[in-house]
Amino acid sequence: MSTQRYSPGFKEEAVRQVVERGYPVPEVATRLGVSSHSLYKWVKAVMPTKDEKQSAELVEAKSEILRLRSQCAGWKSSEIC
Repeated sequence: MSTQRYSPGFKEEAVRQVVERGYPVPEVATRLGVSSHSLYKWVKAVMPTKDEKQSAELVEAKSEILRLRSQCAGWKSSEIC
């Protein structure tokens, strides 16, 4: 049994059909002639993990806190806050 190699562009388009266009993995896999298992692996490789997503949200929240603190400090000096 030989291992089929797919170009990065082919993989990207397959993943795009699942992630961006919302097609089911089995449907895309059948249409493109790849195994569902391979397509699931490609999708998983580009999707952020739960930890990465939470980390990005934490950085964004901390940035917002700093912005609001700075804004409030400016208001305190003008007695608005």
